[in-house]
Amino acid sequence: MNLGLNVREIERYDLVILLMAVALTCFGVVMVSSASSVVATKKFHDGFYFLKRQGVYALLGFGVMAVAMRIDYRIWREYAVPILLGCLFLLFLVFIPGIGGAAKGASRWIRLPGFNFQPSELAKIALIVYMAYSLDKKQDKVKFFSTGFLPYMVLLSAVLLILLKQHDLGAALTMGLVAIIMLFAAGTRPRYIIAMGMVALPILYFLVMNVDYRRRRILAYLNPWEDPTDTGFQIIQSWLAFGNGGVLGQGLGEGKQKMFYLPEAHTDFILSVTGEELGLIGVTVIAAMFLMLVLRGVRVALMAQEPFGRFLAFGIATLLGIQAFVNMAVVTGLLPTKGLALPFISYGGSSLIVTLFAVGILLNISTRLKGAP
Repeated sequence: MNLGLNVREIERYDLVILLMAVALTCFGVVMVSSASSVVATKKFHDGFYFLKRQGVYALLGFGVMAVAMRIDYRIWREYAVPILLGCLFLLFLVFIPGIGGAAKGASRWIRLPGFNFQPSELAKIALIVYMAYSLDKKQDKVKFFSTGFLPYMVLLSAVLLILLKQHDLGAALTMGLVAIIMLFAAGTRPRYIIAMGMVALPILYFLVMNVDYRRRRILAYLNPWEDPTDTGFQIIQSWLAFGNGGVLGQGLGEGKQKMFYLPEAHTDFILSVTGEELGLIGVTVIAAMFLMLVLRGVRVALMAQEPFGRFLAFGIATLLGIQAFVNMAVVTGLLPTKGLALPFISYGGSSLIVTLFAVGILLNISTRLKGAP
């Protein structure tokens, strides 16, 4: 397959989506370098350790995106079931000793030479592809509980149970929200969703309040100053980073909170470093870019020529929007602290490569819109 893209071919794609994805990824590489250099020097004696790895992930991600851009998105409909089953198999592999990897009490990774792969990232896309395929087939049944709602809840429950076993509540909640929003957009009756929410809330309460570290996060969210040196430490340091940045920021590379004050500075809390170094203006630009990307994704969904493409594009746009919003809400203290990467920007190969793959699918859908030649 010839992956070369000339100017005329590029013009077929939604250029706003393409430019936003490339710009956010490149910005992420820069911010990973700035946020991680001190930690990398101390831990690996190489201040560019994380930068070099993130640069490689970005190049791989761009390559995967270029391939996905050139593949007719309708082919994913044919392989929706095998892709989902394959991802479920990968999710089970993390529990096998010698294959799965664990960190901080969570088992979420498959160990590969020089790289830890997180299958839950790919499972998010697999679930979206399967739901788009299934909703396309069941358009006339989606309003019925037994055929258009219950089967999805059974499938979703099975996937979420596996993720909860991996102690990955963030991925479970994200996938659950994306699935529910896709069902609502497809025409599921709101009363089914409300009823499901009433059932899910006490379960979520139990999952949070009966696990010590989750309960402590909720308490820290309600009053971080009650324990400023432990459970409230991370969000307080994040606030200090934003406060230090002000409107214009301290300047790229000049942040202080990343110097062993702010935990996870180059991963989950990289936006805090951005706020300190580039200020309110920098954070606002990043938020605006995400908003533009999501809105263009929704536009592609609304203009797609057939239902599968419409549901697929909407699911991808929803996933990007939820992940970006939740990360921004967490680092600013609007939501309890939860490990969830900021798409394109946080350090991590699995998240970046899979996200760019999803954008590639979205771009391919954008070439086949209503009224397009």
